[in-house]
Amino acid sequence: MTTETTTEKPGISAAIIVSEGRVLMVRRRVSEGELMWQFPAGQIEDGEAAEDAAVRETVEETGLVVTSIKLLGERVHPKTGRLMSYTACEPVQGEARVADEEELDAVAWVAHSEIREYVPYGLFGPVQEYLDEVLPH
Repeated sequence: MTTETTTEKPGISAAIIVSEGRVLMVRRRVSEGELMWQFPAGQIEDGEAAEDAAVRETVEETGLVVTSIKLLGERVHPKTGRLMSYTACEPVQGEARVADEEELDAVAWVAHSEIREYVPYGLFGPVQEYLDEVLPH
């Protein structure tokens, strides 16, 4: 038995995808407050693991097939108030593009030195630590 109620919004799962020394970011067609650029992400469906949701949402939004490596962490997002899960992923097949034109208007592979330009308010600690480890700077 869980303590969740049906009125709570489902959690959001984000994919932190690193390839060739860059991390994949997407720009939402409709910004969520200050959130313009973010990681591929979407709602976790009933019975779905956060890691599986990150993989599914990445394919739906960008057409890129990825595999999950590990869950980096979870938090209640300070800007949206939604429960967020962050999963490190690696590309398996395809090229990242705008596959869901209703949701996205751009994708970008971002170098470590450029992250602040895309996300000026900073990243979730465990995500930043992971990117500090795996991206050249």
